[in-house]
Formats: sequence, structure tokens, C-alpha cells
Amino acid sequence: MVYNGGGCAFRTIARWENPMNPRWPPTCSWRESRSKTRIRALVYLCSSLLVAGFLFAQGEENLRKRREDMVQTQIAAPRGRGADGVQDSNVLDSMRKTPRHRFVPAELVPYAYDDRPVPIGHGQTISQPYIVAKMTELLEPKREHQVLEIGSGSGYQAAVLSPLVAQVYTIEIIEPLGIAARQRLAALGYKNVEVRVGDGYFGWPEKAPFDGIIVTAAANHIPPALIEQLKPGGRMVIPVGNPFQTQMLMLVTKGSKGPRDLKVRNLMPVAFVPLVGGPRSN
Repeated sequence: MVYNGGGCAFRTIARWENPMNPRWPPTCSWRESRSKTRIRALVYLCSSLLVAGFLFAQGEENLRKRREDMVQTQIAAPRGRGADGVQDSNVLDSMRKTPRHRFVPAELVPYAYDDRPVPIGHGQTISQPYIVAKMTELLEPKREHQVLEIGSGSGYQAAVLSPLVAQVYTIEIIEPLGIAARQRLAALGYKNVEVRVGDGYFGWPEKAPFDGIIVTAAANHIPPALIEQLKPGGRMVIPVGNPFQTQMLMLVTKGSKGPRDLKVRNLMPVAFVPLVGGPRSN
């Protein structure tokens, strides 16, 4: 309402009229204005999602290229000093498809595909890509195999094995790593991997025997329980040696005449974190 001088006449101003602003009233109703605002917001949201999707796709494509480069230059190519390139096409394909960057801390993602181990916390690492691929190839994995891994770490080795075998059982003695690995593998859709928190030195007798056993930490001897749980004809890949000394990657093949019927082959010098656990001295 507007008071009209000395008289008592009043006149009604439209809802949107502003006598101090000559551009008012607006040319549309408040409902139309709200509708246009919503449309602009929706357009902005759709544009933002498209841009984010494009950037995500670009990022994923870059990571895919890095994995391909990793396979071609670090894994399949001969490395010298007795370290032959990996030739198993199924192993190479798994290395191409497994998102290694999802198994390292966020701040180390730029280094995930470098030719080196990557720290994952608690004094542990995931091995360099070549070692992961070579140990996998040495197992000679088959679709029907049951495989035991000692030392889950972040879950990367188990993820690489997952599409190559029927079932992966993996044990991690460091509880926070084991829990995180279980959650990560489940979130990424690895349905045939079972993670247990426990002492891998003694294996997993409830799930034995195994077609293959892979140990991702160095022991100063081959644990007897792992030999016992290996099937006749099964293969074990294990680094053996003391910390801060030369360790040797070994391939153990079990015969059909019992736990002493073993063929042990030294393959190459390696450097692993020590295997934690085992018998406690009194």
C-alpha cells in the first residue's frame, strides 16, 4: 500500500512492484522465475556431470595406458640377470586389467605403476609389478585351482590371481591391513577371494590342500605346514632368506611320495619384507 499525501487515499502495489527501482515490476511471475532458476540449475548440474565424466574417462584412459606400458616395458620384456620376461598371456592380461592404483595409498597413486615396490603402511609394501607377475606365472595357475597366498598386504596379488583360478585364500597377520584388504577386494568385485586375519606361517589347514601356494614375504626356511598343505604335484613360490641379506626366490614342487618328496629350484635374488609370525621361542 502507498499513502497518498494529505488525503487518506491508498493504492495497492503489485506484489513485485518496487517504487524505488524503475526496472520493476519484472516481466514474469514469481512462479515462472522459479521455474527458470530450476532449469538453469539442472543445466548446470548436467554440464558439471558431463565434465566430471569426461575428466574421469580421461583419467581412466591414462591409467589404462600406464598399465599397458607397465606390461610391455617392465613385465613382458626380458630384464637380464636370469630374470626372463613373463610370457603367460593370461597372466599378462590380468596385470593389464587389475587396477594397481586402487591398492596403494591415495598419496602414492602417481607411483603405482612405477617399476618398484610401493609402501602400503605398517612397514609393508606391494611388490614391483614384474615380481607379482613372475610369481603368478611360476604357479602355473589354472581355472580349477585353489590357491593360498601368505601375506595379503593390500590385496593386489590376490586380485591378480582372482581371474586365473577358482578360489584364492589369503592370510594377513597385520589386522588393519587384512581388514582393509577384505573390504577393498569386496568393493572391487573380487568374489572368489577370501581374506583371513591370522598367522600365515601355519597356512590354512581347513581349506587345504592347495594346488598352489604363493608367499609374499621372506622366511628363513620353508614352513613345514605349507609343504604339508600343498597337493601332490602342487607348486609353491616363496622367497627364502634373512632380512638385509640376499634372499632367493624359490620354486618348490611337491611329488606324490609325501612331504619329503620335494623338488626345490633357486630362481633369482629378490628383496622382500620378512615373514612375520611362526613358532615363538620360550
